[in-house]
Amino acid sequence: MIDLAQQFHFSHLGVVRRTPDSRTGETPTKKKLPPMTRSSFQVLFSLFCSILLTFSSTAQQQQRDSLAPGQSLTDGQSIVSSGGSFQLGFFRPENTSSRYLGIWYGVDRVSIQTIVWVANRGSPISDTRGFLNFTREGILVLSDGGRSNNLAVWSSNVTRRVPPATGVVAQLLDSGNLVVRDANDENPDNFLWQSFDFLTNTLLPGMKLGRNLRSGLDRNLMSWRSVEDPGEGEFWVGVEMQGYPQVLVRRGSTIQARIGSWNGLRFTGAPTLNSSPTFSFEYEYDEGEEIYFRFHVPNSTVVSRYVVSPTGLFQLWMWSRRSNDWIVIYSAQGDRCDNYGLCGTYSSCYTYMVPACQCLTGFDPRNPSDWEQSDWEGGCVRRTALACNSSDGFILHSNAKLPNTATAFWNRTMGLEECRRLCLGNCSCTGYSSLDIRNGGSGCLMWFDDLIDIRELSDGGQDLYVRVAGSEIGVVQEQGSSKKRRKMIIVVASVVSSVALLAILVIVFCARERKLKKKDMHTMSQKEHNEEMDLPTFSLSTIVKATNDFAIDNKLGEGGFGPVYMGKLPEGQEIAVKRLSKSSGQGISEFKNEVILFSKLQHRNLVRLLGCCIPGDEKMLIYEYMSNKSLDFVIFDEKQRKLLNWQKRAIIIDGIARGLLYLHQDSRLRIIHRDLKASNILLDSEMQPKISDFGLARTFGRDQTECETNKVVGTFGYMSPEYAVDGLFSVKSDVFSFGVLVLEIVSGRRNRGFAHTDHDLNLLGHSWTLWNEGAALQLIDDSMKESCNQSEVLRCIHVALLCVQQKPDDRPNMSAVVLMLGSENTLPQPKLPGFYLRRNPPEAESSSSNNNNDSYSANQVSLTVMEPR
Repeated sequence: MIDLAQQFHFSHLGVVRRTPDSRTGETPTKKKLPPMTRSSFQVLFSLFCSILLTFSSTAQQQQRDSLAPGQSLTDGQSIVSSGGSFQLGFFRPENTSSRYLGIWYGVDRVSIQTIVWVANRGSPISDTRGFLNFTREGILVLSDGGRSNNLAVWSSNVTRRVPPATGVVAQLLDSGNLVVRDANDENPDNFLWQSFDFLTNTLLPGMKLGRNLRSGLDRNLMSWRSVEDPGEGEFWVGVEMQGYPQVLVRRGSTIQARIGSWNGLRFTGAPTLNSSPTFSFEYEYDEGEEIYFRFHVPNSTVVSRYVVSPTGLFQLWMWSRRSNDWIVIYSAQGDRCDNYGLCGTYSSCYTYMVPACQCLTGFDPRNPSDWEQSDWEGGCVRRTALACNSSDGFILHSNAKLPNTATAFWNRTMGLEECRRLCLGNCSCTGYSSLDIRNGGSGCLMWFDDLIDIRELSDGGQDLYVRVAGSEIGVVQEQGSSKKRRKMIIVVASVVSSVALLAILVIVFCARERKLKKKDMHTMSQKEHNEEMDLPTFSLSTIVKATNDFAIDNKLGEGGFGPVYMGKLPEGQEIAVKRLSKSSGQGISEFKNEVILFSKLQHRNLVRLLGCCIPGDEKMLIYEYMSNKSLDFVIFDEKQRKLLNWQKRAIIIDGIARGLLYLHQDSRLRIIHRDLKASNILLDSEMQPKISDFGLARTFGRDQTECETNKVVGTFGYMSPEYAVDGLFSVKSDVFSFGVLVLEIVSGRRNRGFAHTDHDLNLLGHSWTLWNEGAALQLIDDSMKESCNQSEVLRCIHVALLCVQQKPDDRPNMSAVVLMLGSENTLPQPKLPGFYLRRNPPEAESSSSNNNNDSYSANQVSLTVMEPR
């Protein structure tokens, strides 16, 4: 074909190659064609060659996803799956010269090269002379061309040989699975060999994690040695087959974390792992055949993978096209209670209690002195020995992570009551639970050894029945009755004595209040700060010098807490100094709260607290300096907001969402911010958002879903209805504030003080009305209407309206919000937002929503307990 094209090229230039006569050796004279005839011939010949070249190119492209017997793949070449999702080729990790054959995401799907499978993990190739050969027997052989005899460093092993005449093909599927199959086999899933059987550190959708019971093949994950070395590392994630099957994270033979067994809906140790509609796990246990877990992503646009890191973290990652980066959606090691066996035997771990480990009812610490020193490894032992007869009983522990099932017995057909009788009749049985929690529960799971690795879960836990001596049952019942009696006595005594004590308390309180105002800060000694807050302190002279004695030119702004100044430390680092005003509503408790919380938080979307300064009555916090000030300074200013195109606004929305997700789910503490607003979002030099001001934040126990307060503090326009009206706050309160913030970022308008010529609705009501009318694009800020990605903006508006729904249960959590923002999944229709306000509401107002006919007006809400900031 190339020769033919070259001949045409010469003739087109008026030159014809003439071949010498074989007999005479003379070159014949060119026989010219008539002008019109020659031109027509050239055109037709050109078209003919172009068509042939096109067919040739198309044929080559169709073969790019596979290798035929006898074909090779050299370093620098690659094959791409038919849909472009994955690519197979040679790669070199950073800071090394070693080369490996691997599979990674196609560049159109993930712009950062992300390796998901490696062939020669333990046998790197030293240079670019490696090649992959596909033999006529259907075997893939990877050779190092730089070694003698082209040393083979890796090869596949087909389960059955195919005669050469039958034909085999090696193909990279769009799932990321490299397969060898019989080209004539009509079953597309009948593979002679597949990479999905030989996992490395990554679990892709469709991969099986478990064991083939017939062949004995184990499909487990093994971490890389380091981020630069794909060799087998120390950490293993897989299905432990001893006892009742469960998923473990191990370091060598030592269990690091336990994801747990399957209860029909989710993993018993990681209920949130299967709580999102975007991801779902499948469990298959076919007696004598195979047992495995695998996860699915219904929406093909969502790119996700589970990875065990070189440090042993088992995490779910999702590709965010908005931020053009990977984000962590779930981690199996979310807090210290996920460390295997932290509390030893017969003890449960509580993230919100001190100490974190508590013996189960009927048990005491094995080593009380160690227990007092927070050494809980010895666990707990029974207070009273079992009688091993029907006099023993069981104490229910709700919302529990079920113990290690390595010594457990199970029966799928047995009911829970029969399970109880069977356990009671066996002296070795220590506890029982339902095997499958679907449809009210079924099956029996019993333990025949010490119970270990129990924790209380905030959501998705199970009922665990722990065996104790009968006398312990009586103690529990007596304690319950005793508590009721004590409560009644306390109530009566309180009523009788309250009047007598009231006058005394008022006098004492007033006297102490005067003293406390002077001694508040002195009680927080330097030693206490170092021990409790774990933060460096700055001297007053250093801060005075850094801020030029708090010069007016250095003042960045002022909030309810007091002024903020820019400063520069002697070494040149720029800082922001938050100086608490003496007239501020934020007192010592809020100040101390912010310091303690900030000292334990680290995330790129949270402002970094550098230290504090507390000389005398002064209270100052020193933060990293944010050169672009706060979001409200930019987004609500007519000139400044023109600098924020849609791409920058999308990054800001995504960053705030990820920061909130960290606070709610991934930090060591579960934290509710309670004052999320535009002025508390600071922007760095690259316009990356950072959440600030944790003076009003509250920590939550992992089992808490909401909390109530009589002192509602926060900012009008961002408060959720249940918080503003009833004083109830939860993670869903922050979600509501986030939704308001997103609508403000999209529109460039404040929710509070919003005005429109056609109606008296606030921003939430205006957004809701436009959404129902199919005119949501009218909400977009005029400064970016022409340049924004309309589908992305509409999705953000959609997510925001889901976040500001009136009922907390209807709002998504931040994990779901991050997923919705970064994917193209179909979203549910939002219901009526909270505080759907009219400034002058008509006597009767009806909602356009079919789902909720309630509405709020400003006149219907009493906010007398608020202390807005």
